[in-house]
Amino acid sequence: MRRAAAPIAAAAALVVTVSCGYTLVGKTSNLPPTIRVIRFETLANQTQRVGVEQRLSHEIVKELTSRGRFTIQARAEGANAELSGTVTGFDLYAIAFNQQGVATEYQIQISAKVTLKTLPDEKILWDNPGYTFRDNYSFGTTAASYVDRENEVIDKVSEKFAASLVSTILEGF
Repeated sequence: MRRAAAPIAAAAALVVTVSCGYTLVGKTSNLPPTIRVIRFETLANQTQRVGVEQRLSHEIVKELTSRGRFTIQARAEGANAELSGTVTGFDLYAIAFNQQGVATEYQIQISAKVTLKTLPDEKILWDNPGYTFRDNYSFGTTAASYVDRENEVIDKVSEKFAASLVSTILEGF
């Protein structure tokens, strides 16, 4: 009797887990299945930081294509949806210092306006006029100046920003 109960209990647990909606993060999408080709051009930049939109846009494209379902292109012809946005804020704050008064840890905050809409009817699927991403980074004393540290932070944060944004859009987190 016990031998028969174990497989039944395991099957019941599997059914409950699946029916509760548990899935692996990064593998699902709340978008309609008809969305396969996304038009995306480089984000606009309303910050004082030159080039931040280029790095962020590059990582967004990489993240979307890594999902395996989407093709990204710059032209509207043949696209099912359009992802567009503007980087509205880029702030880098020193939050920890060494004994010499040199900053060793920074907090970065990136804000953006982002919209995903269907094409050609332009029905909004996802919109956030105040998307904000924050993270902390520690640094050694290798960077020569504050500007060098900003560039280093942008390179490090772009991938995490893109992963967070794409997950939020696709999975609703």
